[in-house]
Amino acid sequence: MTDEQLLRYSRHILLNELGVEGQERILAAHVLVIGAGGLGSAAALYLGSAGVGRITLVDHDLVDLTNLQRQIAHTTQRVGQPKVESAQHAIRAINPEVRVQALHTRADVALLDHWLPEVDLVLDCCDNFATRHTINAACVRHGKPLVSGAAIRFDGQITVYDASNARSPCYACLFPPDTAVEETQCATMGVFAPLVGVIGAMQAGEALKWVSGAGRTLTGRLLLLDARTMECHSMLIPRNPACPVCGVRGV
Repeated sequence: MTDEQLLRYSRHILLNELGVEGQERILAAHVLVIGAGGLGSAAALYLGSAGVGRITLVDHDLVDLTNLQRQIAHTTQRVGQPKVESAQHAIRAINPEVRVQALHTRADVALLDHWLPEVDLVLDCCDNFATRHTINAACVRHGKPLVSGAAIRFDGQITVYDASNARSPCYACLFPPDTAVEETQCATMGVFAPLVGVIGAMQAGEALKWVSGAGRTLTGRLLLLDARTMECHSMLIPRNPACPVCGVRGV
């Protein structure tokens, strides 16, 4: 680490659980963030400020005026720009040494199969079930850890799925892909602005713990947050041996 990096990341280095070695692992990490909206904004900014060496952002959407109530990586001046480019600009303004790649496209099977072998960890910050299932299946296929967050109205949730852990469930264990699910979106249901920041920041925290080796991640546990009362509940989530996605891992 350079003298400038030692100064920039000094508050991390002071933590016994992190230290120089943990920060160096963060600097060497490559994280894929899918979704540059409310969750992705907070997550990507914290990953960048913490020094994650390489961040790849994926989102097909453009910045809209209605996004600015909660998507803190974007500004009024960048309305109409691709969200990934806006978020890339925001991260570089905080930490210019982070390599940020902006992919203005959808996270489909081909894209995920191309990028997952290169990354250490994936953050699911998207807002629809179809894409979540596509991301989950790809992470299981490539054996990559997945930090999954969601927020709608005043309700948030976050967990970590570890495809390399025989006891860890995957997203499909909780939400089977053949189950009819009614989509709930911010455009019709609303969302409390700080909530996406809280969950997105927690996703960044889980990612940083994973790559640095500090603390205990949420693998096997689902954390639920009610922002109306600020009450948190944690529940164990077992793997489903009959899961159509991770049940065929053979472990």
